[in-house]
Amino acid sequence: MKKTAIVLLILLALGAWSGTGLYAQSHKSDDIAGIWLNQEGTAKISVFKVGSTFYGKIVWLKEPNDSVTGKPRTDVENPDPKLKAVPLLGLVNLKGFVFDGKDEWKDGTIYDPKNGKTYSCYIKFDTPESLKIRGYIGISLLGRTTLWTKSQL
Repeated sequence: MKKTAIVLLILLALGAWSGTGLYAQSHKSDDIAGIWLNQEGTAKISVFKVGSTFYGKIVWLKEPNDSVTGKPRTDVENPDPKLKAVPLLGLVNLKGFVFDGKDEWKDGTIYDPKNGKTYSCYIKFDTPESLKIRGYIGISLLGRTTLWTKSQL
């Protein structure tokens, strides 16, 4: 009886440690398609599919206009001077995600307009209504995770 309890505790700990949980479920490729609210509540991103690859673009901003000029906010932090005038609304900030057949969309990048940097990224479901977005440099241990929640436009 004690051995069974110990094995169960080890399995639960391994499931929690792995980030997939003991009861991780498989998903369908299109499950991430839709509108997602970022963790800060400042933007909504529409995730969509082109062929077998997923992308995301900003479709709503809490503050769509620049507080100084009153004009639509642009990608002022972009390192490319030619792109600094591109509006944030409609900006594609998720690119190149491919579904692994089970529970992860990988091999993509995420662009952060707050700092003008692009990161390697993967996406997984945290709950049925939230996505775990992990942006990183090099290896996924060197990065940041944010949660996006399912939303309406």
